[in-house]
Amino acid sequence: MYERLFSPMKIGTMEVKNRLVMCAAEFSLGEPSGKVTQRLSDYYEERAKGGVGLIIPGICRVNDMAGAATYTQLSMSHDYHIEPMRQMASRIHSHGAKLAIQLHHAGRQGLASSINSLPLVIPMANCFPKVMNLIYKCTPLLLGMEEKGICFSVQAPSKCPLAPHGAARLHEMSKKEIKALINDFIDAAERCKKADVDAVELHAAHGYLLQQFLSPYTNQRTDEYGGNFENRMRFLEEIVVGIKERCGKDYPLMVRLSVDEMYARIGKPDVGYNLEDGKRIAKRLEELGVDAINVSSANYDVYNCWLEPTTYEPGWRKYLAKAIKETVSIPVIAANVIRTPEQAEKQLEEGYQDFVASARTFICDPHWARKAKEGHPEDIQRCIGCLNCIRSFMTNAGKGQPGECALNMSIGKERAYFNMPQDGKGRKVVVIGAGPAGLTAAKTMALRGFEVDVYEKSKKCGGQVIAAAAGPDKERLFWCIEDLKTAAEKAGARIHLGVEITEDKHTNPERVYEGKNISVSDMKASNPEIIIVATGGTPIRPSSIPGITRKNVVEAPEVLLGKTKISGKQVVVVGSGMTGLEVTEALCKNENDVTVLEMASEVAPGAWFQLVDDAMEKIKPYGALFMTGTKLCSVMDNGVIAQDLKSGRKDTIPGDYVVLAMGVAPDSGLVGNFKEVGAKNVYSVGDARSSGNIASACHSAYDTVMKIK
Repeated sequence: MYERLFSPMKIGTMEVKNRLVMCAAEFSLGEPSGKVTQRLSDYYEERAKGGVGLIIPGICRVNDMAGAATYTQLSMSHDYHIEPMRQMASRIHSHGAKLAIQLHHAGRQGLASSINSLPLVIPMANCFPKVMNLIYKCTPLLLGMEEKGICFSVQAPSKCPLAPHGAARLHEMSKKEIKALINDFIDAAERCKKADVDAVELHAAHGYLLQQFLSPYTNQRTDEYGGNFENRMRFLEEIVVGIKERCGKDYPLMVRLSVDEMYARIGKPDVGYNLEDGKRIAKRLEELGVDAINVSSANYDVYNCWLEPTTYEPGWRKYLAKAIKETVSIPVIAANVIRTPEQAEKQLEEGYQDFVASARTFICDPHWARKAKEGHPEDIQRCIGCLNCIRSFMTNAGKGQPGECALNMSIGKERAYFNMPQDGKGRKVVVIGAGPAGLTAAKTMALRGFEVDVYEKSKKCGGQVIAAAAGPDKERLFWCIEDLKTAAEKAGARIHLGVEITEDKHTNPERVYEGKNISVSDMKASNPEIIIVATGGTPIRPSSIPGITRKNVVEAPEVLLGKTKISGKQVVVVGSGMTGLEVTEALCKNENDVTVLEMASEVAPGAWFQLVDDAMEKIKPYGALFMTGTKLCSVMDNGVIAQDLKSGRKDTIPGDYVVLAMGVAPDSGLVGNFKEVGAKNVYSVGDARSSGNIASACHSAYDTVMKIK
């Protein structure tokens, strides 16, 4: 099974035991000094234990003065980084995996507030750890300073447009800065070799500095480091040549390369460089002695083309890897939204690439490789592309906290998670609801040795994820339910479908075992020690709005699930959160004329920008009308009355149907019911406690049940 996937292959002189590469993704597991921490080492060692062949940790800076992207990334800028790195390398090697370090400079996408300040922060943080807590508290102020251009300017090849989600000011690097930085890269590579790191990788992708020099969009210099192709290659070339001279031609050197900036995908085909240019760059790198090309694409301007949401088909950009593989004779690594062993094996078999890479796959399941090799792919917890990893990292990095996976609770605490206390001792736990929160609670409690029964009133696990996964191109969201159910049952939890817990009061505990609807009294009488209520939420339908109960008013899940079919009509959607955008897209595809009302001043307030961009890109061609700052006042048979919150003006908006996408309210009634009959140790989790998304539901459940003794 998966013969190619688990066959060895060399990258230069380095033999990797299989074709699986965990590629770099920064997760804020380090410290200001850039030294390897215990937590970071635990994180990567767990992936090595899990069978990955080659591990490339997140971005590693080569310069502390102006090269940081976060305060907590790795660094190899000084000799004091060598020994901690050697210790992590030893731990990874003990499991048969190889380690490569990705050398990085953020350029115009850098952390402006760290420029010239990080070298001062490092010694203070070493002597006074609480200094960083103060800095993290000041993060909003620092970001505000960046936006106003008060901080030092970041380095860039030339004056060019500012990066979205990056620095506020930039300056064209002087030749002196360029020469010094070239030497920084070479010095860092030499330190990696001294630390027993198996290879180094240069990060020339995703819009960071090395790619900025390659791109005519960001490199508009008029000297030998800009202009024509040869000059734009010069900065990267001198780094490659310098590393090979300093470390030896036999020391493996890889380049992660955006082979197509993909500006054409956002309507700018004449901006940046395209795949033909990328092939030319890759060929030149091979000629210089680079040992492998790690194929990627795009940059921060085209975010969704390198860090895709769930709507993107696994393997959608494999054609890029194939183009490079046909251009060079050195190994080609590529992260083509790899999600399953079957997909990985097929892409190797069909010759798209030599190594299959992913960060999110191994973030979500550190033991992905082992499960595949042992012939149990059904046990893999698949990444659903929800982007909670990048969202949480961006949010948490400024607080000194690590990023999170929506489904993997072990991130940053691997040592504790994989040595979970076995303190259940067969004590009885009842979980009510089999959505993501209920299944996470059941899995975790069962792993701790509790006797767990899950009761779900529907004939299918999933809760609100069933409707979410019914949205256009969102079917992969349901993977989380399938995989959590498998994990919970394998851990020993029993799942009972089609059994509702009702408010009816009986006193016969035997009914609990008859597979029928069960009253709270019967459940309490069956004497479970712990009751977890994970009943989710119910769509909000404000009774204060006149006409809200009319027959032409339906809730978004009814439309997404096909229970209410609407075609060729005028439809008013109330609410532009992610559910609102999903139902709007579905309605547009079904040839409806859609108007969306949103009380906030922006579409999808609070939603992660990539998800919003993805949805709006699909909705835009249909011409749906979005009315922000607008309140629903009342519903009529032929439309609604809405009020502009700025002017106070009210208008009639025609509509055959009104679709409510106003969020959900916690369905926590059973908590009170159980307490009424004297049940103790009753907890609510997920949307039954507070409405949110898949990630918040799972983390709510895990955090709650891990506090139960």
